[in-house]
Order: sequence, then C-alpha cells, then structure tokens
Amino acid sequence: MSPPDTSGDEVDEVDERAPGDVFEGVVAPTEVPGDSDVEASLRPRSLAEFVGQVRVREQLELVLSGAKLRGTPPDHVLLAGPPGLGKTSLSMIIASEMGAALRLTSGPALERAGDLAAILSNLVEGDILFIDEIHRIARPAEEMLYLAMEDFRVDVMVGKGPGATSIPLEIAPFTLVGATTRSGQLTSPLRDRFGFTAHMEFYSAAELTTVITRSAAILGIELRPDGAAEIARRSRGTPRIANRLLRRVRDYAQVRADGIITRQIARAALAVYDVDELGLDRLDRSVLNALCRSFGGGPVGLTTLAVAVGEESTTVEEVCEPFLVRVGMLARTRQGRVATPAAWEHLGLSMGRDAPRVSQAPLFDEL
Repeated sequence: MSPPDTSGDEVDEVDERAPGDVFEGVVAPTEVPGDSDVEASLRPRSLAEFVGQVRVREQLELVLSGAKLRGTPPDHVLLAGPPGLGKTSLSMIIASEMGAALRLTSGPALERAGDLAAILSNLVEGDILFIDEIHRIARPAEEMLYLAMEDFRVDVMVGKGPGATSIPLEIAPFTLVGATTRSGQLTSPLRDRFGFTAHMEFYSAAELTTVITRSAAILGIELRPDGAAEIARRSRGTPRIANRLLRRVRDYAQVRADGIITRQIARAALAVYDVDELGLDRLDRSVLNALCRSFGGGPVGLTTLAVAVGEESTTVEEVCEPFLVRVGMLARTRQGRVATPAAWEHLGLSMGRDAPRVSQAPLFDEL
C-alpha cells in the first residue's frame, strides 16, 4: 500500500520552545535539527515492518482490521510514551493501513479555536488527523475538539459581545491520533474520548539491534552484527537515539577506518562522542560526579545540581534524570536528588572514602 498522502497538511508541526530549551546531545531522546529528513527515510511503512512494541502492534492491528471490516473510520487513538519510541511512525502507519490521508499538526500550534476549526473543516471522510504533543493544546481548541471527536461537528462563534451567534458546522468523520510524552497532563474529558490508548515501552537491546540493522541496510552502511549490538547496548532503549548513534559511528568509520562498522570501531567512535558502555554521555556523568563528589551523594535540590553542572534545570530534569532513574543511579526524594550505590560504582568511587567531608563547627565557637 502506498504511503499516506501528507501533501495537504494544513498546519506544520511547531515547537514553541526557545532554542536554549532544547538539549541537542547525541543521546537526547528529543528530535534535534537534522534528524527529521533522515528519520523520514527510515520510518517503517506498515505494522509488519514496525519493530518492537509487540503488544501495541497486536492491539492496533485488531482496531484497524475491525474498522476495515465495518467500513468505518477507526476509533480515536492516543499514543503515550517517552520521546523517540515511534509514535509519529505509528500515526503514519495507521493512515497507510487505512489508505487515508494524514494531516499533521501539533498541540502548541493550536493556540485558538479558529486554528483547529480551519483544519477540521478541510478534512475528508476517513482522514487521519495527527496532533503531536496533544497535552500542550490550548484550552479553547481542546474544548472544540471534544464536540468534534464525539459528534463530528464544531460550533463556530461569529461576532462579539451580546450579538455573537454560534453556527454549527458539520465535519466529515475522521480519526484523531494524539501523541503525548506526558499523559498525566491530559485532562480527563480529552483522555476519555479516545477509544484506544497505546502505552509505548522502551526497546530491548535485541529489538534495537534489529532496528539498527534495518536502518543500515536502507542507508547503505556496511554493519557487522557485533557492531550493531554494541550500538544498541548504548542507545538507552530508544530507536531515535539508536539511529542517531548509527550515523555518528558511520562518520567515524568512513573518516578514520575502512567504512565497515565493527564492535571495535563502534567502541572507538562512541568514545569520541562521550557515550559510555551504559549509554551515559558527558552531561549524565557530570550530574553524577557533581552529586557524588561535590554533595556527598545528596540529597541536593534540582536547581543547585543544575548550577553545579552549568545547565538549565529543565535540561537536567527532562533529559538526564529519566534515564538515570531508570538505570537505578539516581533517586528523586522529597529532600532532593540522591545518588544510589550503582552511581558510585559506575564512577569508580567509594561512598565512604570519596565523599566530601564538610566541617560543621558549632555556631558560637568563635564567640
């Protein structure tokens, strides 16, 4: 089946974060400039090509197959999970499997109800509307979306003040696919209107090895199995990071080797980019070093920790902490961040010997 038609997109994807808010590290799970063009060529085109998320694929296949048998658009779909796990790819696959056009937009782009009304009024029956970061949609647009999802109509306000009138506008039956990295920020009325919710999980090393091998074949990269396994092991369970590391290792192999990616070449390349055996980069290790060496393992506040490593607190909280907590090297407590024994061991430090000793003299000694 041909890929979905996105030529009629009404609104481009917009990210309103300031440039300083985006951490463009090599292992950042968020999309960085330069990723989109390459990722477009690597995206799977069908559920059969999609690697990983076995449970989600099975459930989604039942939803789509049932809709095909009934000849109706499938229920609205919510894709929830950390960034980089394939939510956008799944939305494109849904459109491709249904033979429908895909309309792309994002939550921050829908600031007013009129923005959403313009998109909905141009939909054709059976179209797939994909809203990325749907938890960031403006409240007026969200309230309009309630009626559109249930009754396939919207009420457009004409005029202002006492003379304002509401004009009902019928829209074609469609399927909304929403993607969110923070499902807890979705309001209950919006969450309840989705007929199917898919929770995306992190990938195993074996699944990432399959993803990397497929990407290497598409990009024409000569990749040995041991090289693919080495890259997968350091990819934080995220396909987006795995594909990015593959391209960086390819650069190293072409410039400083014979172009063939082996385990040794992958190790040498990732050492250049400061990605260690567990997938920790320079910023991750800086956070752990500051926490252990400067603050004795904590507890320490997020802002203080961010100042110690010279980064924004949002970067530390959203980029570093999720992975450090997941691998058991950092704990978040009410008093602050605390380094676990695994963090001390990974840094080669001893909790008793290498912790800083701060003398606490009695307050009135000098007096």
